[in-house]
Amino acid sequence: MRMVFINLPVADKEVSKTFFTALGFTLNPQFEDETTACVVVEENIVVLVHEPSKWQQFLHSQAAPKGTNEVMVALSCADRAECDALKAAALAHGGGEYAPTMDLGWMYGTSFLDPDGHVWETSWMDVEAAAAAGGIGEPA
Repeated sequence: MRMVFINLPVADKEVSKTFFTALGFTLNPQFEDETTACVVVEENIVVLVHEPSKWQQFLHSQAAPKGTNEVMVALSCADRAECDALKAAALAHGGGEYAPTMDLGWMYGTSFLDPDGHVWETSWMDVEAAAAAGGIGEPA
């Protein structure tokens, strides 16, 4: 099974650790050092947050400045309530608003900014209803 490792630059790994644990994610101290923390979203999804000194070791160019977007991290949710709960936790713990909630009936999503301005999206979809509405192809 593949794993997804999302690497993000952050100003302060401790702020990021507090933020992401408030969303219900866990930390893996095995992959933490003075400038990097490892956030486990799920068994096969990991976010590595790197302070500037470590981040620069990975890049051949500069990171996008705060306030610009180079990536949007999207997480599927079990239901609408989980989408709303993740956004509420983000806003209560230093995150920011990004876009209005999207509700298509068969698909629902929220979005927020983490403390470093990275865009996170949550979404839930009723696959059967989406196919019936013509929103996606036939369900598998």
